[in-house]
Amino acid sequence: MFDFGFSEMVIVAIVGLIVLGPERLPKVAKQAGQWLGKLQRYVADVKSDINRQMELDELRKLQGEVSGAARELQDTLQSTVSETRSQFDSIAADLEGAGDGAAGTEQPATDWDKVYAQRRLRERIHDRRVEREKELGHKRPKRRLH
Repeated sequence: MFDFGFSEMVIVAIVGLIVLGPERLPKVAKQAGQWLGKLQRYVADVKSDINRQMELDELRKLQGEVSGAARELQDTLQSTVSETRSQFDSIAADLEGAGDGAAGTEQPATDWDKVYAQRRLRERIHDRRVEREKELGHKRPKRRLH
């Protein structure tokens, strides 16, 4: 705490011996030692309390960050699941619509019409996939022409 050298302590002891006398000096030294011990324990307690408070604040901050990240992850996951479901529903509706058109009053005249209907359906699915990837910021390699 204080930086006292041996020579300074000897000077303080001689001055204390002269001022207090040989009878009262041991009692005063004992009392001063007790006060100094109490002061050191008090300072150590205050330091440990401050360290505990700092650790608690850091833990609360970390807990807040983790819970925020978990909430963001959950929201992202839920939105992705809902978007995927809506895309599957729209694809299922298109497939049912294509199946209803084929089973309804208008049937394809030839096998080629079925092939072209399938090809159009695949192209719509591909276009939706490309649009979705653009929304998410994914980049696709350019398509090769055969």
